[in-house]
Amino acid sequence: MAETQSAYFDFPTSDSGSVALASTVDHLTGSLTILNLRNLIAAESLGLMRVRNGCKKTNQIRLSLCSSVVVGAVVLMGLCLSGPLVEAQAPTKLANTNSKSDNAPQQYVNEGISVEFSLEPLETGTAVRNGPMSGTDSTVRFKIIDSNTGEPLTNLRPAAWFDQRVTGQITTAKDCREKVQSFLQPGFNKRPSIDLNKYFILALNDEANISVIDPLTGFGGSKLYTLVSLAGPGADWVMSADKKRLYVSMSQVNEIAVIDTVTWKVIANIDAGPLPSRIALQPDNRYLWVASSGVGPQGGVTVIDTVTMKVTASIQTGSGDHEVAFADDGSLVFVTNKKAGTLSLIDGRKLVRIKDIRIGSNPSSVAFSTLSKAVYVTNEGDGTIVVVSPTTQTTIARMTAAPGLQGIRLLPDNRFGFAINPETNKVYVFDLTSNRLLHAVPVGPAADQLTFTREFAYVRSTANEFVTMIKLANLEKEASVSRFPAGEKPPRDANARSLADAIVPAPEEGAVLVANPTDRMIYFYNEGMAAPMGSFQNYRRVPKAVLVLDNGLREHPRGTYTTTVRLGAAGKYDVALLVDSPRLVNCFDVTVVENPSLPKVGPVPIKVEPLLEKAAPRVGENFKVRVKVTDSVNGAAKIGLNDLGVLVFLAPGIWQHREIARSLGEGIYEMSFVPPEAGVYYIYFQSPSLGVSYNEITPFTVRATR
Repeated sequence: MAETQSAYFDFPTSDSGSVALASTVDHLTGSLTILNLRNLIAAESLGLMRVRNGCKKTNQIRLSLCSSVVVGAVVLMGLCLSGPLVEAQAPTKLANTNSKSDNAPQQYVNEGISVEFSLEPLETGTAVRNGPMSGTDSTVRFKIIDSNTGEPLTNLRPAAWFDQRVTGQITTAKDCREKVQSFLQPGFNKRPSIDLNKYFILALNDEANISVIDPLTGFGGSKLYTLVSLAGPGADWVMSADKKRLYVSMSQVNEIAVIDTVTWKVIANIDAGPLPSRIALQPDNRYLWVASSGVGPQGGVTVIDTVTMKVTASIQTGSGDHEVAFADDGSLVFVTNKKAGTLSLIDGRKLVRIKDIRIGSNPSSVAFSTLSKAVYVTNEGDGTIVVVSPTTQTTIARMTAAPGLQGIRLLPDNRFGFAINPETNKVYVFDLTSNRLLHAVPVGPAADQLTFTREFAYVRSTANEFVTMIKLANLEKEASVSRFPAGEKPPRDANARSLADAIVPAPEEGAVLVANPTDRMIYFYNEGMAAPMGSFQNYRRVPKAVLVLDNGLREHPRGTYTTTVRLGAAGKYDVALLVDSPRLVNCFDVTVVENPSLPKVGPVPIKVEPLLEKAAPRVGENFKVRVKVTDSVNGAAKIGLNDLGVLVFLAPGIWQHREIARSLGEGIYEMSFVPPEAGVYYIYFQSPSLGVSYNEITPFTVRATR
């Protein structure tokens, strides 16, 4: 094994030595920050538009939906914007809804495809008999089948948005197509009221609660979607495969909290024995395995049935802390026993211990390889990585690194493994096919956690603010490293530790989220950048760990795509649906009724409409933004506004400009800015004298080009 002497490529810092973090936009509800775009969407393939002037045609959309952490913003990247953009195709037949209730299931049939749409309130009782209410949660469901055979259409990638209609407005097929097109591309475009193509960021806090953060926008403008209270501080957590249940171990109260991720309510607190710590779900999600931390000579694991939410078995394995791994089919469970120095093999069906294998000094972590069908165990005491065959139930290889080994992770393709050593400040990379150490990669001091994207392995340091990136390409030959600052202070200064991951992949390709408990922030980093592109405040709470819950439309059962939405203000909405293949666009009708338990909120007193002189700004050139401001009730020009503030920032928050717009008379106002670089710029408006803040008026977007 060669010790890798790769040099660090440090990214720039400010003159004071602190990290030059990407700027945030503090006026947008006080919590903001901006995530990178979630996907790239090829406009020509939508079936909504036909691009002229040289844009290359494609046959299939690459649709995975974008989430930008700007209020209500979804931005299209990768469009051909050099000429006249689109030409609408033939109108799409809208759904025929002749039911007595505006919110009864609606059906749309076109060209052999049938879509049944429904919106079902999660709450029950008299309060919701008249339909979904503002500020409450409802299930959005699209059932898509072949109208000729009745067969469900599976593996689709539908996108959907809620958009509130102007009173009395009727949405035609053409309106619907143009609305969807507007949602998908930058420019002075209309933004949806609610974007269903989003995700939640969860923070496991040092206190007894979990922050649920909505990166786009929450009801009432707060990014904190909700706060889940626990019976005690969380030690570890795991999400079910269907994303409907979140399990949290609470060592101080000896319980497991079961959280419904639709309602964000704790639906059960299960007695899990003394000091529950590490938890893991069996591959079929039938059993939750709970390790008891350092309990006596007869310590072990507790097995909980996830259906009945009751303890099914308690299995003694040995003394010391425990880590858990599973065979790919769940038939075998592997549990390390740190003080005992053993690995216990357990029958995952019968829930009985089969054998204890002597492993080494202080086994600290375990992983199962689906490629080699072997178990890999790190020993903290003697610094070895031991390979065990589940078939022969014997040790088949032993790799020697250095004492202090802790966490172990395997690449998703099971080609290479990574073992972290916070004492030597190295990550040891080994080949799973040959069971041979390849590299000892220098990382930051007191490194403790590791995660992967397609291109890099990310290693968090706790003794400084940096995250080390190990390039995965050509890893069999070399291990190139770089690093970026994930905050301003070392995470361990907060003295808030968790078994759960503090660094995880973001839904965007090539991006990660990093929780820094000392900064009390969650940072978003995108590959290729010098520093995090944005951050999320955790409302003065200390985030020990972070988790992502993709809340977009999910298929279950076959051909049925559902998600949960918190409804906005009362009124009539279009629910716009877009499917790539088969190509389909339609707008369904929804009525949201007033919620009597919520305070009445009046309409925003002004309406701001753009008046463009030219389609798009150019980098380095002055760009004028001219708007017309009218009374939102009577449409009269709003004159004499001396505090029409304009906020312009470059997504995802790395540059911003503020200015008071100049009145040109007759309700027309103007400001200007010079784009420093190419990209998408968001333009927000406020008027303190009218009680209008930045997050109350939907922003406009423009794309600056060179």
